[in-house]
Amino acid sequence: MNIGKTLFAQLMDFLPWKTFPRIVDRCEGDRYVKSMTCADQFRVMAFAQLTYRESLRDIEVCLSAQVAKLYHMGLRQEIKRSTLADANEARDWRIHAEFARRRRSARSTRAVGRSNCSSSGSNSICVSSGSSARRRMR
Repeated sequence: MNIGKTLFAQLMDFLPWKTFPRIVDRCEGDRYVKSMTCADQFRVMAFAQLTYRESLRDIEVCLSAQVAKLYHMGLRQEIKRSTLADANEARDWRIHAEFARRRRSARSTRAVGRSNCSSSGSNSICVSSGSSARRRMR
């Protein structure tokens, strides 16, 4: 029996979901939407990418085989092929491009902050501490 989150839900937790609604609002992505929101569409398409799904029918069949786990994956309802096709047709691709750009910039900012030797100023400190450590080892 599975007690925790699905692996897909754990991967989705790494994404900056606070910025996604702002991007959607700016592009009016959920305007006149009744069933599938931009966030649902993103989750479905991310699932399709991660599981190497090649067609809308393939995505629908794979997700319908796991109906009990859809809620735990972050999806509110069962996904139908026609609904996904309509969402892919109507939604602006710039929403997902902006979300990916924000994700890349957030990741690179964190990577620079964690690095011990990222700039020339701290590089000299790393080199000097490394050489003094080598002297102590002798």
